[in-house]
Amino acid sequence: METLEPLPPLAEPRSASPDQPIPSGAYSWRFPGWWLWWLLCGFVITPALAGNFQGQVVKVIDGDTIEVRGPARRTQRVRLQGIDAPETSQAFGPQARERLTELVGGKVVTVVSDKRDRHGRTLGKVSLAGEDVGLTLVREGYAWWYRDYAADQGLLDRVFYPLAEVRARWGNQGLWRDPGPTPPWAFRRR
Repeated sequence: METLEPLPPLAEPRSASPDQPIPSGAYSWRFPGWWLWWLLCGFVITPALAGNFQGQVVKVIDGDTIEVRGPARRTQRVRLQGIDAPETSQAFGPQARERLTELVGGKVVTVVSDKRDRHGRTLGKVSLAGEDVGLTLVREGYAWWYRDYAADQGLLDRVFYPLAEVRARWGNQGLWRDPGPTPPWAFRRR
């Protein structure tokens, strides 16, 4: 039976200074600078900057849609990404709209967006002073996490939003006080 020889190290071991011994298993990983630049630009910086704007909320349409006066005083209708609040004519719909008004009405918010929904609204993550407004609504029981569009959310949001919904359910927060609330997507199909 033939024995295999160990592979050589990827690079020569080196220490922080010539006087210090080389720690066991310390190897220099040569990571091309251009690759790091490409990674940062393509996966971190670009999505974070795509469609970002700040503006004042001038109108709350319902529990998950607002109008924001942004750059050049242009008003945009923004649908909060990742949530679905009860319709205005649905049970708990007026309360969801009222809570969203309390949170952002007349205030300056940040919208991070890179797409529009099928109705032409800007679909974005809305935050106020660094706090995710959609997550707040789900956590307080004023909206559902919109599972059907989870792919549009970032990885962490796909973890935090369902957890917030579960906590709201268990704590009988907001619309979860009702023993059998009808999700808005089912209500709209009627």
